[in-house]
Amino acid sequence: MAISNNCSIIFLMIIALLSLSSITTTHAARGLLQLPNLPTIPSLSQPTMPKLPTIPNLPPLPTLPTAMPLPSLPTLPTVPKMILPPMPANVPLPNMPLLPTIPTFSPPPSN
Repeated sequence: MAISNNCSIIFLMIIALLSLSSITTTHAARGLLQLPNLPTIPSLSQPTMPKLPTIPNLPPLPTLPTAMPLPSLPTLPTVPKMILPPMPANVPLPNMPLLPTIPTFSPPPSN
C-alpha cells in the first residue's frame, strides 16, 4: 500500500512539473509574439565574380587511317543429309533383367 502511495505522489509531481514547464514555455512564446516589429536588415549587394579564364583551343586530333576491307569468308562445303532407314512397325523390345531383391529384416524385438 505504501508503494502505491509513493508511486502516485511521484506521478503527480511529474505531472505538476510538466504543467509548469509548459506554462513558462507558453508565456515566453507570447512574449516573443508581442515584441515590436524589428527594423529590416538592408540587403547586401551581390559581389561580382571575376570572369573565368578561357580554355585554349586544342589542336585537332589526327584521323585514323582507314582499314583495309576484310576478305570474305570461304563458303563451307555442303554436307550430305543422313537418311535413316525406316523402323519396322512391330519390333518387340528386349526384356530387361529384373533387379535383385534385397532381403528385408524383421524389426528388433521390443522389450
